Amino acid sequence: MASVLRQAARLASSRCLTQLSAASSTSRLGASSYNFSPSSRNASTSSTIKVQLDSNTGVAIMMFQNPPVNSMSLDFMTEFVIAWDKLELDKSCRGIILTSALPNVFSAGLDIMDMYGTTPEHRTAFWKALQELWLKVYGSGKIVVAAINGASPAGGCLMALSCDYRIMIDNPKYKIGINETKLGIVAPFWFKDCLENTVGYRMSEMSVQYGILYNSAEALKIGLVDQLVPEDKLISTATETMIKWFAIPDYARQISKAMVRKATMDKMLAGREADITNFVTFTNKDSIQKSLGMYMEMLKGRKAK
Repeated sequence: MASVLRQAARLASSRCLTQLSAASSTSRLGASSYNFSPSSRNASTSSTIKVQLDSNTGVAIMMFQNPPVNSMSLDFMTEFVIAWDKLELDKSCRGIILTSALPNVFSAGLDIMDMYGTTPEHRTAFWKALQELWLKVYGSGKIVVAAINGASPAGGCLMALSCDYRIMIDNPKYKIGINETKLGIVAPFWFKDCLENTVGYRMSEMSVQYGILYNSAEALKIGLVDQLVPEDKLISTATETMIKWFAIPDYARQISKAMVRKATMDKMLAGREADITNFVTFTNKDSIQKSLGMYMEMLKGRKAK
């Protein structure tokens, strides 16, 4: 047993924890009352990301504020990673809560404007930024809790899946899932892997093919989220959950997390360049550009009503 633990420790320190703290170095809450005392709160804000860190508790809250729906644009993801790196380097931060500063939406997912009518060079940078964001969150040695306070399709669902624990508002109007097929595009293998790791093979097979969006109760039933709470209890519950995780010794928890997530991360890192090429090639097809254009027109029609 001791030799196994030593082997796990060596593996974690040489590869896994390196990936967990900076997996992509080669490579970014409904608004509520947080009750942080001014003396202990460290706040930072960019145009799309707001961070509040309570150095007394070690809990940081990262809020998305990219109106109207927190679309994951290139700028958003770049600012996310910058803010994330600062928290990773801050020794007073032990855990991060991800949530939205906007009402009714966690994140609507990838920004179609970065995929439609853009150059291959732009789409390459865009996809690299998405990979970077996922590697940072999924590979973090810190405890990461998703406080899902609204709709969370596609890339928004991926961000939630990348966390250690997911808490969602108990409201049937809020839906979550990997629904890319409904837009005529294909979720990459690492989206599917994250979903499969969470809800199992058969449920993932059905979900990614049909592009299913689950309401909060359905998401809880299949294990896509871990807990449902009233809206006014979301942040307090996320904070209480985080404190419970803090009772676990960091080193043991980090090694365990590394061992569990290593295979998924290694698979993505090994196929990273091919994944970028596939995305750029796929989105360069006339049929895909046409499909994205039609979807954008549909969204414009909804706004006009």
